[in-house]
Amino acid sequence: MVLSVEVVLSRSRKALAMAVGAAAIAAPLTFTGPASATTADYTVTPLKFTVQAGGRSCTVDADLYRPAGVDRQHTAPAVLTTNGFGGAKSDGGTAGTAKAFASRGYVALAYSGLGFGNSGCLISLDDPRIDGRAASKLVDFLAGSLAADDGTKADYVTRDGRNDPRVGMIGGSYGGAVQMAAASVDHRIDALVPMITWNDLSYALDPNNAGQRRGVSSDTAGVFKYQWSNGFYLIGESQPILNPGSLDPSRINTLDCLHFVSDACSTMRLLNSGSYPRDKTEDMQDYARSVSPVSYLKGVRAPTLLIQGQTDSLFNLNEATATYKTLKAQGTEAKMIWQSPGHSGGQAAGELNLAQGNLETSYTGQRVLAWFDRYLQHKHSTDTGPAFAYYRAYESGYGEARSLPALSQKLYLSGDGKLVDNRHKVTRGARTYTNLLTPTSHSEFSLAGSLGLPDPAPFDAPGTYLGWSTQPLTEAVDVVGSPKATLKVLSPVAAHTQRSHDAANKLVLFAKVYDVAPDGTKTLVNRLVAPVRVPDVNKPFTVNLPGIVHRYEAGHRLEFVIAASDDAYVGNKGIKPVTVVSAPGSTGALELPVVSGSLKD
Repeated sequence: MVLSVEVVLSRSRKALAMAVGAAAIAAPLTFTGPASATTADYTVTPLKFTVQAGGRSCTVDADLYRPAGVDRQHTAPAVLTTNGFGGAKSDGGTAGTAKAFASRGYVALAYSGLGFGNSGCLISLDDPRIDGRAASKLVDFLAGSLAADDGTKADYVTRDGRNDPRVGMIGGSYGGAVQMAAASVDHRIDALVPMITWNDLSYALDPNNAGQRRGVSSDTAGVFKYQWSNGFYLIGESQPILNPGSLDPSRINTLDCLHFVSDACSTMRLLNSGSYPRDKTEDMQDYARSVSPVSYLKGVRAPTLLIQGQTDSLFNLNEATATYKTLKAQGTEAKMIWQSPGHSGGQAAGELNLAQGNLETSYTGQRVLAWFDRYLQHKHSTDTGPAFAYYRAYESGYGEARSLPALSQKLYLSGDGKLVDNRHKVTRGARTYTNLLTPTSHSEFSLAGSLGLPDPAPFDAPGTYLGWSTQPLTEAVDVVGSPKATLKVLSPVAAHTQRSHDAANKLVLFAKVYDVAPDGTKTLVNRLVAPVRVPDVNKPFTVNLPGIVHRYEAGHRLEFVIAASDDAYVGNKGIKPVTVVSAPGSTGALELPVVSGSLKD
């Protein structure tokens, strides 16, 4: 299905308007009070910094939180934090984080990212060469070697050496990736806590869960996640409207790319075009990865506590897993937590909420405090917790492990639509589905969770998908991690069209796993699907499904589905019937990381 920019935006107009409204609520308030505000625990001083970034002179708008009693003789470590996309230093999460740490004795500097709030320059997607360098200048300020524009200096941050302040970073989403961007260019940063953020922006915006050669990165063009992508693009282009009084000339690019760097706009134009010419696709992937941790993690040395949300179709658990594995492999200290909330909602009772500052009373908050105790307070005996932890909604608490669970149980796709535990139980058979020119499956309305809107239950129209189901489970089965499917499909039409130099002509399908209750009710865990643009329909391919933490109760069934479309994504060009053939000696398979229970018949 080919969609023009106008059609895509028309389909999304309600979602985008609501997204802009949400960002407007989070927009910064103009400061009209005294030079600094005071609470019993800390003072807050608004500051401006002029920095050079991306060949432009940029103003960075920040608030400095100084705890009571901290001075040159009584220093304290610092925490640097910034906003998510579309936000600013005054957001509940950003300001809440600064307040939370200032009230616990840390010097905190909260700032609006470049192009947001009242900070200048273009939106450059956390580019280490731009956003990372700008953050590094703020580290200079915390070191006492750079003054704010009004002459303010911070000479009361604990130092580990000349011009080397003891500083950590924390923040979510856009405020998560920038930490790794900054740490890759500035090794003075001592600790990171990136939350619900990306590993490879080309995967986040245009995911392909097949042909992944490194982490989540595939060389084959993906499947455009148009609802999320266009929502954020419109929020970025609307920044001067959302922030009146911030019409800084450094924030203006060109008429057809107002507030982003040009490469970001070129990326969006290509994705909305519905075509993937080889050279332009490679350029798009190269750019998206250049502003992603996947390209610069080799420069990150700071101990990193990754926190990723299970309820997140924008940046799923596989992104954090890719970052975690890379850091561990290169010897960087890293641990990972899979919390419940993400961009799609999922805030559970007792989970960390930085806007509320519930650090001591939440599992994740306690882990963050311990991380900073160890690496910023230098309390070397502090236990920073296990290598891996994950929220279990079915027990309303966290599980812990020394390592990520491995794929441990395997099921086979039988020709009669069953998932069986032994290849010899596979029945010979062939089954076919056909896509239509409009979407016939629904997983989510991508902005519904973040905006608190109703969303229809997931569904697949008959004839446009294939499903394979287990027998009712004899015991509860707990799955923690990313399932993997190995598939071989027949599609003569796609075999012909994929010869084109335009990857948009390759076959697109969507893999997912349902939890089916005894009464037939289906649950798509966290509404997650695995979009696939098949690299070569003539060859078997592997699909890495999004990670989950889920209990399939006794009496329930697992149903593995491949569907022709999904209305949150741009799908196939033209009609491409798909047949799956099964035989005992040659059939597809589904592997799952099971930590408890058995899938055996």
